[in-house]
Amino acid sequence: MTLQQEIEAAMSAAFSQVIGAATAAPVVPAADLRFGDYQCNAAMALAKERKTNPRELATQVVAAVDLAGLGVAEIAGPGFINIRVSPEAFSRRIGALLGDDRLGVPECGQGRTVVMDFSAPNVAKPMHVGHIRSTIIGDALTRISRFLGYRVITDNHIGDWGTQFGMILHGWKTVLDQAALERDPIAELLRVYRDVNASAKSDPAVMDVCRRELVALQGGDEENLAIWRRCVELSRQGLQKIYDRLDVSFDHWLGESFYNDRLAPLVDEFLEKGLARESDGAVCIFSGGDLPAEQDPFRVHNKEGWSDNPAIIRKADGGFLYATTDLATLDFRIREWGAEAIWYVVGLPQALHFRQIFDACRRWGRVGDFRHIGFGSILGEDRKLMKTRSGDNVGLIEVLDEAVERAAQVVAEKNPDLPAEEAAEIAEAIGIGAVKFAELSQNRLSDYIFAWDRMLALQGDTAPYLQNSYVRTRAIFRKLEGSFETAGIEVALTEEREINLARLAIRYGEVVPTVLEDHRPNVLANYLLELARAFHSFYEACPVLKAEEAVRTSRLALCEVTSRILGHGLGLLGIRCPERM
Repeated sequence: MTLQQEIEAAMSAAFSQVIGAATAAPVVPAADLRFGDYQCNAAMALAKERKTNPRELATQVVAAVDLAGLGVAEIAGPGFINIRVSPEAFSRRIGALLGDDRLGVPECGQGRTVVMDFSAPNVAKPMHVGHIRSTIIGDALTRISRFLGYRVITDNHIGDWGTQFGMILHGWKTVLDQAALERDPIAELLRVYRDVNASAKSDPAVMDVCRRELVALQGGDEENLAIWRRCVELSRQGLQKIYDRLDVSFDHWLGESFYNDRLAPLVDEFLEKGLARESDGAVCIFSGGDLPAEQDPFRVHNKEGWSDNPAIIRKADGGFLYATTDLATLDFRIREWGAEAIWYVVGLPQALHFRQIFDACRRWGRVGDFRHIGFGSILGEDRKLMKTRSGDNVGLIEVLDEAVERAAQVVAEKNPDLPAEEAAEIAEAIGIGAVKFAELSQNRLSDYIFAWDRMLALQGDTAPYLQNSYVRTRAIFRKLEGSFETAGIEVALTEEREINLARLAIRYGEVVPTVLEDHRPNVLANYLLELARAFHSFYEACPVLKAEEAVRTSRLALCEVTSRILGHGLGLLGIRCPERM
């Protein structure tokens, strides 16, 4: 149980005693430490319900509460209750964290099965900067969810089927450069696609050939299927190199093609059950009519009023769409994997699509915790969408290479005597970590500016700052003669900077579960920055190794807990911590 939970239990018991009925009294961290560490505002709401004076109610509760040595409760203003935690309680908590592998974080997932759908690039195309957000946010949420006790199944729902393959098949047979394919498969497949696409725009006959190639593929033509399988294999190999570098892995790679055989039966079922109907030759899902218009994803408002906004699941020419595949995918995940929750880490422009899919599933009888975890765009320093000079999307591999190259320069300036191999490993950890943290420290719903110099700075809200903070904590222990034994240590904290660092350290167990309340990794990222700043403030004001023995041991314990939290917290964000920088 976290300190916040202990205090909340005590306050709830006191309110229940005073009121004479079971009562919940939520406790939150205080916004201003001048008034205490935690705050309970329950008296305000409960007094209004009971038509009594909130300060009088708060007075009775403070007299009744038993905080069991955790601190004292005080009344403020019209009836707020502030709780000031004692230094002794902080000291005991730090001592307990020394022997706690979970660092105070409770397991709250209870084994619920969650499918995490993220990254999902297209076959035969390189990953670009736009894939950063889905891949990095999805991986962080996966790590955090698993640590909290969820059974997480990750699925990279790659785009491995569709109209672009008609062009790739035609190009494979006519303009493919085998040598270039061997050197860089994805780059060559992209060139082939672009060449054929340009030709098709100027020559309708080329487009006709591409369509025939696609029809042959969809009809099971062995030659085209063999080419398609080779494209998928080469693309996956190229993608895996990037995922390995990012330390991102997936349990499954079930792309769009996996669901081909399920699409026609799904459309038939929707027609039979009256969930869809034909319209101008296409099969569409319309409003179910059971939601208010402003909440109905199948209704749209314009100057004429409310009108239909259907989702097409089969085109007039018999082709299927993303909506069809996503419905089949969701159904499969529930039936085959027992998914109780499915979370899609996909950009905000797809919000309406997912609202329609989730509503259609509700009416279909497929229930679960379905979430669209949307995110904004990455902007260049000109505050426009990040593009190359030619107007193309910036390649993800180029971003990672640039980050590591710049990090190597920082490492060389800071520690020029490092062996070359170790320096390269540190530069990789710093560069990749900087890219990840630049993403994860942002509110996912906001656009953010991708700025190299700020991202790689050793000061400020960056991964290098946090990694350097971790390195600094470990440097203390490298200077020790012998190992630091944590068993049986009695921690005693008295200095203000010690207590403030302890206050933040024990909040780790309170912060991590809140990340999933709205799927915001930036909550954890910002907490780690606060902890690091508190550590540096403590380190400057409170000597550790030169302190007298009892104080020295307590401060070493505080450093050890801080070090573990920094390393573990960054690990939950998918960021590696080097031992030296």
